[in-house]
Amino acid sequence: MAVREAEPVGSLQEVHDVGLDREDLFGIYRSMLTARGIEERGHILYKQGKIPGSFYTGRGNEASAVGVATAMGADDVGCPLQRDMGVHIARGVEPWRIFAQYMGRADGPTKGRDGNVHIGDARLGLHAMVSHLPAMLPVAVGMGLAFRIREERRVAIAWCGEGAAARGDAHEGMNLAGVRRLPVVFVIDNNQWAYSTPAHLGHAVDHLADRAAAYGFEGVVVDGTDVLAVYREAKRAIDKARDGGGPTLIESVTLRMEGHAVHDDASYVPREMFEEWARRDPIDRYRTWLRDTAAMTDAEEDEITAGVKRLLNESLQRAEESPQPDPATLLDGVFATQDELDTPHHK
Repeated sequence: MAVREAEPVGSLQEVHDVGLDREDLFGIYRSMLTARGIEERGHILYKQGKIPGSFYTGRGNEASAVGVATAMGADDVGCPLQRDMGVHIARGVEPWRIFAQYMGRADGPTKGRDGNVHIGDARLGLHAMVSHLPAMLPVAVGMGLAFRIREERRVAIAWCGEGAAARGDAHEGMNLAGVRRLPVVFVIDNNQWAYSTPAHLGHAVDHLADRAAAYGFEGVVVDGTDVLAVYREAKRAIDKARDGGGPTLIESVTLRMEGHAVHDDASYVPREMFEEWARRDPIDRYRTWLRDTAAMTDAEEDEITAGVKRLLNESLQRAEESPQPDPATLLDGVFATQDELDTPHHK
């Protein structure tokens, strides 16, 4: 089973064929701008001493995150990681709640009980990560197994980075999903640096998607800076999983355009590499496509840009007004007793 390298999306007709209209295209652009704007303001909050701990961003990964999330169905679930801010935005997490999460406030999705980028809202089908590493892959596989047992037409999306894909839990999750042909889509965000380790020192195959054949399912490599190509491949994989066709491994190739975290200056990345990928910036690339192919006007672009800026400014102000968590509620919502479970297995 050979890996498939996805082609870029060209015409409007091809976009319409995969279910997107002009308003959808603008919505994707809005989500990408919002995701980047949140993280840019997050840098400022960190420098102001308002974000505890370290701070991780996904600059350069906006197209990959938004493209996959836009392809998800309303009842699908996912486990996005620290580079996948666009997933939260596209799924409907309000930016003010993300800022509140950054600052450990009571109105954040985890109510101040988890790390600043350990974001999840189960009501929107998003489950907070327990680790940046692929610890969430078995979790997503477990959800896919539950969907199979319950005969629900739902799909679980599991994200990890190319460095994390070297760990055993990535193998275990993909192997079980392949054996049981579970409704799971695996997304490897290959941003080419596992902290400071370059990708060629992390795996010996040409593409991480090559590994899918060993698990008995399809592997696809897509340009992670092309949001429409990512959307097309994710939708194809999700629809296939929903229809009983088993898992797909999507390798989305990008470059991490900032350090591993805010403390890391990424001095080990060759400057020429940054310059090359900066010319392929996913937001700039998509803006050009919208203007050239979808006839986005100056007025339409200005309206979107101004709307995002206004949203972020209002969101940041609202988050600043969110209270600190009450220490008396420290253990509330952290674990469930057996009697609180929907299906108590002890009875």
